[in-house]
This record gives sequence, structure tokens and C-alpha cells, in this order.
Amino acid sequence: MSNRELATLYRAHLETIKARVDRALQKSGFDHLLVTSGVEKHEFLDDRPYPFKVNAQFKAWLPLTRHPHCWLAYTPGRKPVLAYYQPDDYWHVPPAAPEGVWLDEFDIRVVRDPAEAAQHLPREGRRAIIGEADAALPGFEPNNPKALLDYLHYHRAYKTPYELDRMRAAQRRAVPGHRAAREAFLAGASEAQIHAAYLAATGHSDLDLPYNNIVGLNEHAATLHYQYKQTGAPARSLSLLIDAGAEVDGYASDITRTWGNGDGGFAELLQAVDAEQQALCAGVRAGTDYRQLHLQCHLRLGGVLRQLGIVAMDPDEMLATGVSATFFPHGLGHPIGLQVHDVAGLSDEDGRPIPRPEGHPFLRMTRTLEPGMVVTIEPGLYFIPTLLAKLKQTPQARHVDWNRVEQLLPYGGVRIEDEVHCTDGDPENLTRAAFAGA
Repeated sequence: MSNRELATLYRAHLETIKARVDRALQKSGFDHLLVTSGVEKHEFLDDRPYPFKVNAQFKAWLPLTRHPHCWLAYTPGRKPVLAYYQPDDYWHVPPAAPEGVWLDEFDIRVVRDPAEAAQHLPREGRRAIIGEADAALPGFEPNNPKALLDYLHYHRAYKTPYELDRMRAAQRRAVPGHRAAREAFLAGASEAQIHAAYLAATGHSDLDLPYNNIVGLNEHAATLHYQYKQTGAPARSLSLLIDAGAEVDGYASDITRTWGNGDGGFAELLQAVDAEQQALCAGVRAGTDYRQLHLQCHLRLGGVLRQLGIVAMDPDEMLATGVSATFFPHGLGHPIGLQVHDVAGLSDEDGRPIPRPEGHPFLRMTRTLEPGMVVTIEPGLYFIPTLLAKLKQTPQARHVDWNRVEQLLPYGGVRIEDEVHCTDGDPENLTRAAFAGA
């Protein structure tokens, strides 16, 4: 896409953001919206800052992700004001002069000191101020009105064409990393080496990632959010589960792939989960209740457990008794966009909760799918010792082939995750398209 085409998409995106904010301000009784990008936070009793993460409500307006102490002020009918923090600093590299497709859409005021931003923000009228408390300036303390945020969060589920373009780009950026990770795994690399190969292939550093990569070899794949990366390679690499994304202009990708190293039984499990995952992706259609898709996932994975001789029960019975949740203990997926686990997957426009199905506390999306939404579809089957130990204490334990379970324990588990765009017709699988086009 040319820079001119991207600029056209961005301008339309900004008009959508303004229209949403106009309605949110009116609905919640405010005259102005003020948004802070955030501030650097320091380690306790130290002068070292934590990695800066921008306020998602700020980067919804413009793609500035490494810029603390900036402020945005918007009054309906007026050009947005951007207080752009650019210190005269020789200890660190200061932000460059503003540039990008967004440049002409803002009244930019460069400030050299964080406190100077207050000179460019409205003091009169009813002000909705969005940000964390530590970003406050005198007279500009964040109040984060719930009604306003509920409305903005709800509508953030509907991606603009600009956002979809940036999300496709984030998919394309992640794909070379996943391919490099697989090659490193097959070559016998450690988790740390696989992670390094991913970073090199995507052009990311650890600080740029939208979330901490999950790189689990063998039984580590059974820890859903495995947080370490061992530097030593195991004696034999049986499996790799890598859950890793990329970021483009503040928009995240979130992709999971699982790879085996030749074992027929695990390969059969992996192939079966992949087939069910693709069928679930095909179910991302307008009018579908995501909760029902999640329950369908349990039934499909229960079918895999029965087909492979792991559990001799009907899938409906596995779901009703919680057996399927032993092997699939998380939700089917979540909204994604400016945040990996994007907001408002569990509530309506007024912030009222949309309940999860009973017995499924970890589902992150309960809304009905509509065109413009992007969700992840990430079924998995895992062999988690603590959950299996609980299953052994139930009457359903007699239906489990524990020898088969013991054979698969060293592999940890399988998860496959794509991002899928709900349209007026067939779903668009952003992830598979990126792999096919790379």
C-alpha cells in the first residue's frame, strides 16, 4: 500500500474516532476529551525505568507508541491538539520531529518539559481526562469517566479499514519469526535461542513486542502462559509451542503454532487440533454468539479426545462433566487490536456485563460477532499434571486411557491460534493469509 493510500485510510479512521468521541462526550456529559500517553515508571528505590507502554486510548488516535508525557486534547468541531514532548536530552535519544500520515490532522505544540503541556490543554468546561493517576498535571488529574470509557471500549471492537490494514501488516511481520522459530526448534535450539531467532526474523527487540513471547519446549507447552526461556536445550526436543506476536503502528498480532519432531502419536493429535481449529475459524460469522462458538470448541476437542482414544466418552458428556475443561482449560479466544486482549469483550455499550457460560470463567469474549470485529481462535489440548490429578479423583477417570496420557505428557500440549476478521460474508483469516503470502 502506498503512503498516499495509507494516509487516506488514516484520515477516514480519525473521522470515525472523532465521531465516536463526540457521541461518548455527549452521552457522558463532557465538553472536552484529554488523553495522556502515559509516563515512564521506575523500579522501586532505583532510577531504572520499566519499559514504557503507551496508553491504548492515546494510540487509538495516532501511532505514537514510544512517547511518554504527551497529551491529546479534543473538543468536538475543532482540530485535535497534540502536546508533543521532545526534551533537550543528551542522556537518551529524544523523540524525532513529528512525522507520518497523521501529521496534518493535529495542531502540534512541541513541549520541552512535561509540565509545559498544561499550557495547551483546556481549563474550562467539563473535561474527561483519560490516563493513569501518575500522569496527572496540576489541574489535569485523570478522572476516567466510566460511561465514556464503556462507550469507547465497546465500539473499539469494530475495526476501521485503517486498523485492519495495520493488523494485517502485524501478521505479516510475525510470520517470518514463526518460520525461523520452527527451523531453530528442528535444529535442536534452546528456548532462548528460538526466541532470539524469532526476534531477529521480525526485526523486534524484547521491548517492542506486544506481549512476552511464550516459547515452550516439551512439557513446558503444558503451562498456558509459560514465562521463562531456558538457555540450555533439552536432551531431546519433542515439541515446541510458540505463542508470539508482532506490532505495527500500535496494533498487535497474536499467533500460536505448535510443532512436533516426528512422533506419530503427537503428530496425529496436532493434525486433529489443526483441522478443528480451521473449522472454528470458518464459524466466525456475523450473528454468531461467540459463547456458542466456545462451547462448540469444547465439543470438537472432545471429539478429538474420543477419536484418538484418550477419553472414551461422548463429547456432550465431557463438556457437561468438566472433562473437556481438564484438557482445554482456557477460553476459545479474545478480541484483539490496540491491545492483545482488547477491551470490551465482556460487556455491552453501557458497560453492562454479558455473562460467560456457567463453568467457563476464563472466556474473554461473550459478545455476538458483527462485521468489523477481529477475534482470535485458539483451541488447544494440554496434558497438565495438576488438572489431570484432579480428574483422576472423579468418577469420569475410568473413561480415560491413562497410558495414552502418560505417553503424551512429555509433549506438553497443542495450541493453534489465528486472528479472524468477521465480515458481512465469509470470514477473513488474517493469519493464514499472511502465512500463504509470505
